Amino acid sequence: MIPTGLTAGTWNLDSSHSEVGFTVRHAGISKVRGNFDKVTAVLEVGQELSDSKITAVIDAASFNSNDANRDAHVKGPDFFDVEQFPELTFTATGIEGSGEEYKLTGDLTIKGTTRPVTLDVEFNGVAVDPFGATRAGFAGTTAISRKEFGLTWNAALETGGVLVGDKVTINVDVAFVKA
Repeated sequence: MIPTGLTAGTWNLDSSHSEVGFTVRHAGISKVRGNFDKVTAVLEVGQELSDSKITAVIDAASFNSNDANRDAHVKGPDFFDVEQFPELTFTATGIEGSGEEYKLTGDLTIKGTTRPVTLDVEFNGVAVDPFGATRAGFAGTTAISRKEFGLTWNAALETGGVLVGDKVTINVDVAFVKA
């Protein structure tokens, strides 16, 4: 069943009111957060939930962790290799759920490697803004193994363990506007 208030048709990501990012453990003791500043996405809502689709394209070079040195390293060949792989993509392959809770399954491509992922998605509702635009909000999360996407660079720590954890938690908080 389509979420209440979400009507069939094309919905475009409002990137100025959306955030796509991730967290990863650093040195085994803290988490580093990063966001992507340039993301485009289209949600095609069908008459039935099973007919709905979403595609997203992330500009890998738009990665931002608020640390220029780290950002340069993450954009380089050890991680995203943005020169060779300028985009990360997500294409939905299935959506199920009801009310406010959904499972969004799709193919995530990072650094030329495509793997299936499932996001736990919360539907935050639909509203009409003061300018007459109809908006829909969603928040989602999933965890991936960065090694499964070819992101294997690491450094051993003197105290044991490694500098960068394998588990990456992806977080999205997005708004779509009805076309």
